[in-house]
Amino acid sequence: MTNTNVKEVLNKLVATQGLFYTRLHQFHWYIKGQHFFSLHEKFEELYNGVSESMDEVAERLLAIGGQPYSTLGEFIEHSVIEERVEDKNLSESEMVQAVINDFKTLRDFLSDGIKVTEENGDDISNDMLIAMKGDIEKNTWMLQAFLGNDALDEK
Repeated sequence: MTNTNVKEVLNKLVATQGLFYTRLHQFHWYIKGQHFFSLHEKFEELYNGVSESMDEVAERLLAIGGQPYSTLGEFIEHSVIEERVEDKNLSESEMVQAVINDFKTLRDFLSDGIKVTEENGDDISNDMLIAMKGDIEKNTWMLQAFLGNDALDEK
């Protein structure tokens, strides 16, 4: 039914979401500072959202005959973002910036995936990726505002 390229994009997205879910937990557990309560809750909100999104992508992948990555090793190997154990030592603002950076990497990957799903006529996957990109842009804007930056500020 669906092109192999679409399956590859969705599977890479599952891997990225799996790793991002773990990174957001790391920040949730290790956050310290005067914004502990608000950031602790925000990181939890974000990892819960990533979990729901990952499930949606994996189920779509299964529906089109794919086999989603499901192990930590596969997540690390195929993710477009990187695992960074040392990030547990970041300051509050550095953690927020790390999440922004991951969101931007994910946004750019989704832009490419949107093109692939469109080229292959997979409207359902295309709509799903467009919606995810919108959510990421909204969260990026909010986190940028938290840091006192403009929406498109690259700091």
